[in-house]
Order: sequence, then C-alpha cells, then structure tokens
Amino acid sequence: MGRTLLIVGLLIAAIGAAISLGLPLGRLPGDIVIEREGFRLYVPIVTCLLVSLVLTLIGMFFRP
Repeated sequence: MGRTLLIVGLLIAAIGAAISLGLPLGRLPGDIVIEREGFRLYVPIVTCLLVSLVLTLIGMFFRP
C-alpha cells in the first residue's frame, strides 16, 4: 500500500511539474474543438490517447 501511494504521489507531482513548465496537455493537435455561438464542444482524443499510453507504460514498468 505504501509503495502504491508513493508512486501515485510522484506521478501527480510529475504531471503538475510538466504542466507548470508549459506542456500543452489538453491542447494537442488532434483534439477536437467545435465552437459556435453560445456553444463549445471539446473532445480531447489525442490527449486521452497520450495519457493512456503513459499510464500503460508506467503500469508495465512497475508490474511485479
């Protein structure tokens, strides 16, 4: 349990540092934005794929 909490905490800190340094998470090419009068739709397809890939790689690295 302690190891898991430590890994999650470090992951959250790393994501926060990356966003603070200017990583355009959420505004990547391939994310769909539709804007009309009084309406805005944002579908972060590429961002979701990137986050999924990173979490999968981290999960594979820490698998016992």
